[in-house]
Amino acid sequence: MRLFAILAALLCSPAFVLPLSQKPQDPPPQSTQSNDQAPGIAPELTDAEAAIASSDWKTAAARLDAYLQTHATDARALFDAGYVADHQDQLDRAAAFYRRAVEANPNSFESHLGLGLLLARQGKRDEAHSELIAATTLNPGESGPELKARAWRALARLDKPGPDGEGNANVASNELLEALKISRETADDTLLAADLAEDSGKHDAAETAYRRVLAGDPKSVAANSGLAHVLIERKQYPEAEKLVRAALQLEPENPVLSAQLATVLAAQNNADALPLLQKLHAAHPENLAITGMLADVLAEAGDAAGSDKLYTMLLGKNPDDISLLVSHGQNLVRQQQYTQALAVFDKATKLDSANADAWTGIAFSASKLHQPSLAIHALTMRSKFLPDVSATYFLWATSYDTLNDKVAAITYYHHFLESSGGKFPDQEWQAKQRLLVLEKKR
Repeated sequence: MRLFAILAALLCSPAFVLPLSQKPQDPPPQSTQSNDQAPGIAPELTDAEAAIASSDWKTAAARLDAYLQTHATDARALFDAGYVADHQDQLDRAAAFYRRAVEANPNSFESHLGLGLLLARQGKRDEAHSELIAATTLNPGESGPELKARAWRALARLDKPGPDGEGNANVASNELLEALKISRETADDTLLAADLAEDSGKHDAAETAYRRVLAGDPKSVAANSGLAHVLIERKQYPEAEKLVRAALQLEPENPVLSAQLATVLAAQNNADALPLLQKLHAAHPENLAITGMLADVLAEAGDAAGSDKLYTMLLGKNPDDISLLVSHGQNLVRQQQYTQALAVFDKATKLDSANADAWTGIAFSASKLHQPSLAIHALTMRSKFLPDVSATYFLWATSYDTLNDKVAAITYYHHFLESSGGKFPDQEWQAKQRLLVLEKKR
């Protein structure tokens, strides 16, 4: 099944990722910035900052606009104006003010930090990264180490590997450590550390971190979901199911948790997985990961036609996705559409000649279409990547039998009977009957 790869993609999807912390906030206004400036502050600016302190953004904006008309390069006022615009959700205006503040005073820690956090929220990763790096090199002054730690934490989140493949878990881990050198560890930090450990393949470390969070907050949805993901990777489905169900009690409509529950139910052949995925798909019809999971479960449930409608839709968006092609071909086989299946599997092997499942599909389809030479070729290619199993031994045997290669047919019929162990009674009866005939003629 493709469920676990699909779940991984779903968990990385921006629309469904569980928040490990609040979105970055802007640094608060300060009574004294870390830049070099005259100790006296203009009364107009003092009045504007008083309005900021009381969250009177409209008054603060008006006073700052008036002040900046005659003090256009005042770095402190420009930062304050950016901060106010940011809180009014005027993001482009805020960014412009922050940039002007940086130009007026390149050593303004607060301006680099404010701009970096804003750009990060806008998804402008590279620009945000540059500003936050700059902030970590500057003295935060009276803002203190906590704000500098915020810059390091924001960098860690930017450098965490994402669905686009960008990022570096080791770099992000080091940035998080820098934050922890100058500030206390929070539950969000522990969750991020666990997430980064997973990204690095350190599942034991991830599990330890998730359990630390749960020890302090058993109702942490993020920790329950994260630990469940580790356990799913290890195929510890019953324990993962308990964690996911506990989290769903707190957030019953959470799509990631629902997808995780569907995954563990499907892995345990629980019939409840299908209605759960159908509900998810109805709520999120455009989500390709959920569609793929539903297609998989429908196929497992024996609804090849229903499953294939979904695979056909997915292939319309990703026509060269080898995994989708193989799944589509397998559904065509289940519907006894062997000619169409053969074409689909052939396309898959042309895209990836090392795909053993596609070669298996060609061998089976060719056998059904009475093309024994093609079946043997496909089995030969498959054997380069996977060992034979009972089903492939039987295909070898029947293909050689059709070609009247008695010696090879007898050999593979015996291999099949030695490996089948009573799991394929019809084919075992056929193999025994053919051996009676073939060995009698020798």
